[in-house]
Amino acid sequence: MRGTLMLSWVLIICLSLVAVQSQYYSETLPYRPRPVKVTNLHFFMLEFTGITAVQVAQVNITSSDNNSSVPFASLVAVNDPLRTGPEPDSELIGNVQGIALLAGTNASSTQYIDFGFNTGKLNGSSLSVFSRGEPGLAVVGGRGRFMMATGVALFNPILINATNVIIEFNVTVIHY
Repeated sequence: MRGTLMLSWVLIICLSLVAVQSQYYSETLPYRPRPVKVTNLHFFMLEFTGITAVQVAQVNITSSDNNSSVPFASLVAVNDPLRTGPEPDSELIGNVQGIALLAGTNASSTQYIDFGFNTGKLNGSSLSVFSRGEPGLAVVGGRGRFMMATGVALFNPILINATNVIIEFNVTVIHY
């Protein structure tokens, strides 16, 4: 018993010396923060009901209390083009994909959408937005040039009718 205890202590001391004098030892590098960048973006989202925005789920309400043009408790999937102008033939710069939960009787919604860019210096970058929609949307992340992004996406509806929606976006993004 005494020999086993002595052997255990010798092994512990030897192992601790090996760990201290190991070749894998490295020094801590100093922290060098990257400079913060602010980017302002301006683009338009064009939505065509039934083509680029499709209702995928709706609650079954039998009462006549649901007089809104947008049914209460609807889930809508979107895949809309992003363009440089409000015209359908303006330059295509990316697309918006996501979902919107219409849960209020006044057509308010909670949205998760992703602005994906596929042209120019923003090619391959995207902004993730998750927010209730009034008056702007919170930018909660991104990828590509917008890693660790925060900010706000203010929107202005240009046209809303039974088949088309055109929304102007002014987005301020803080990223690294």
